[in-house]
Amino acid sequence: QAPCLVGRVAPSRCAACSVKGDLCLWYMDDEGENEFVSEQVNEIVKTAITKTLGTAQYNKDRVNAWCSQIIDDCLKELAKLQKPFKYVVTCVIMQKNGSPMHTGLALFWDTKTDGVSCVQTGMDTMDCITTVFACMI
Repeated sequence: QAPCLVGRVAPSRCAACSVKGDLCLWYMDDEGENEFVSEQVNEIVKTAITKTLGTAQYNKDRVNAWCSQIIDDCLKELAKLQKPFKYVVTCVIMQKNGSPMHTGLALFWDTKTDGVSCVQTGMDTMDCITTVFACMI
């Protein structure tokens, strides 16, 4: 059977020609390039956090600027990946003072195409939690 060059592959078969997914050339080309790769996103986030915070000590007057810088750096690097996603990036920086911080999230989306990545970084005087949400266009 000839490989599919026409349609996108559903988990088992191409909707356009009914060729099995592992034979569809369109699917094989698309699979690696346009998927959400959490390890790749985690590296982008870690780099942005390290670049912005480095070895800084907590300073309440700089927290807003730090968060904005981390978010901007992440969005710029994510855009360079040229993947078909809309991104939402959040950043929380909290001073370490003995108070616990609890976070949670719930998602209602397509787990086959969309993704989320959360990086938690602890430093001497503060914690930083940066989350990236990616929704395929």
